Amino acid sequence: MSWLRRNLVVVAGLLTLAYLIVPNIVVTVFSFNKPSGKFNYSWQQFSTDAWTDPCGVADMCASLGLSLQIALWATIGATVLGGMIAFALVRYRFRARSTVNSLIFLPMAMPEVVMAASLLTLFLNLGVELGFWTILIAHTMFCLSFVVVAVKARVMSMDPRLEEAARDLYAGPVQTFLRVTLPIAAPGIAAGAMLAFALSFDDFIITNFNSGSTVTFPMFVWGSAQRGTPVQINVIGTAMFVIAVLIVIAGQVVASRRKKTAGH
Repeated sequence: MSWLRRNLVVVAGLLTLAYLIVPNIVVTVFSFNKPSGKFNYSWQQFSTDAWTDPCGVADMCASLGLSLQIALWATIGATVLGGMIAFALVRYRFRARSTVNSLIFLPMAMPEVVMAASLLTLFLNLGVELGFWTILIAHTMFCLSFVVVAVKARVMSMDPRLEEAARDLYAGPVQTFLRVTLPIAAPGIAAGAMLAFALSFDDFIITNFNSGSTVTFPMFVWGSAQRGTPVQINVIGTAMFVIAVLIVIAGQVVASRRKKTAGH
């Protein structure tokens, strides 16, 4: 009991981590399951058929490509707009600053179904045809707040004396921003961009309201769950999980090397 009390936080953290990872492990295991009819929820035997033919299910890879495309453009839009908003909120003083600060948190605090219904009402009143562009606009608006929060936290921690030193050394505003400000803010911008991409790619509720007849990958998975779940869905899920883990590991390695370089 004394050992448990000393290591309670570590044990709780490991149990939480296991709780989060177990579903991904199950998906990975079942990606090697032999297809057996419509629903593949029970283990049959080990097989790599789904991995050798990940696009064997009609329209699945098309919906995956569409989700990746929307997530990419939504990430770019939300990162550019969110980054500018974050810098404006931290570096400038204007009359509506406190109001904008409060409004930024509304999409994060508001239930997705409310935002989805509001956007749908807006698009219908404007006579906009639902499809790719309405999904992209909705995803950009949804991800914007998360990017602002991530970038704002990084910008607030920056030491303004570094930029002042650059200006003292005759660097212009553009050169100071590109060579001093942007590299320091880059981790926050990258974190916001990765979060925006994950939120956009994974979104179902907002997409379902504003997609019309367009089918993204989350909507394809939902539809498949109603009529049959192909093993290839587990393959795509496993691939996305592995890619995400590799990106995180790469980021940690780069950060570690930078620390070592700075130490020397």
